[in-house]
Amino acid sequence: MSPTVSSPTAPTPGPGPLHAVQVLGGGPADDGDQVRSLAAGLVARGVRVTVCGPRDAEERYGFRAAGAHFLPMGPGPGATSLTALRACCADADIVHAHGTSAGLLASLGPPGRAARLVVSWQATPPDQPGARAGLRRLAERRIARSARVVLAASADLLDLARERGARDARLAPIAAPAAPPPPVEDPRQHKARAELGAVERPLLFTAGPLTDDQGHDVLLDAAWAWRSYDPAPLLVIAGEGPARSRLQHRITAEGLPVRLLGRRTDTTDLLAAADVAVAPGRSQASTTFARDALHTGAPLVATTAGGVPELARDAAQLVPHGEPEALARAVLGLLAAPARRAELTAAGRARARQWPTADESVAHVLRIYDELR
Repeated sequence: MSPTVSSPTAPTPGPGPLHAVQVLGGGPADDGDQVRSLAAGLVARGVRVTVCGPRDAEERYGFRAAGAHFLPMGPGPGATSLTALRACCADADIVHAHGTSAGLLASLGPPGRAARLVVSWQATPPDQPGARAGLRRLAERRIARSARVVLAASADLLDLARERGARDARLAPIAAPAAPPPPVEDPRQHKARAELGAVERPLLFTAGPLTDDQGHDVLLDAAWAWRSYDPAPLLVIAGEGPARSRLQHRITAEGLPVRLLGRRTDTTDLLAAADVAVAPGRSQASTTFARDALHTGAPLVATTAGGVPELARDAAQLVPHGEPEALARAVLGLLAAPARRAELTAAGRARARQWPTADESVAHVLRIYDELR
């Protein structure tokens, strides 16, 4: 009897390329820039990336140009959005939601994918009254408990994730901006000041969505305190949003030295031209603006709330959140102290060099994906 000869066993195919779905919630202060940077870095490392987000997100951020697929979905956690997200995540290995609204949608959406849900929190929740605060806590609890990993941009968000029941919460600082700051003597600074009418007066700058949770009312209260100075500092605000008409009414009625600029694509030039940058809020938009200000070298006044204290450390002048008198004193104090402004400029650029690069942030996220796969 001849011996039995076994046929060679076919090799077991290894796993295919990792498919990571990025869920973007939308809104005036979303994480689109960070998601685009992450998507581009993941694609460069061989990951298949699909971005699910509001219909206008592709036009605003160019995910397809970064090598990702883009599938639009409607706003909010409605049936249409859930159906679109489930289709988007049908063969996903990782679902990575960015922000609270995206995290809630992802926790409700892809069946069987909760074990591979990653949620990034980069924004401190806004103060909300009564029932709305309770609903937000419920949403945060569902998100934290559904996610395998919650990535928090700051220590206070890390604490929040743990309080809400996250099984695994980790610190994931925001990467430094990719673009270098302009030269100190760039002629664009003088052009920007001339355009704004601030050649012979101090120029203050902030940017972010014009919504009720961004601290603009506190900033206008502070502007009331410095309006009588000669020359009065000019505050310019870049951004759009539903609060624009109300803010403009206040500016006009109270005679405040403030200009609303609308959407601008030259915020780096405006930061370089400003004598002082101001981040009055506690949201992600304020943190992002503060990051850009430090990287550019604009002397920064910000609040002790949100992620800015951890981001800036000693490279910014920090004041209590929601106190216009303290904000006004800090701004006027810096305007009267050129040497202190120069110290903050140097400290901000030095602090920015300590932040993780975009490549380091992508590598950090990819290690987590591989760990969960």
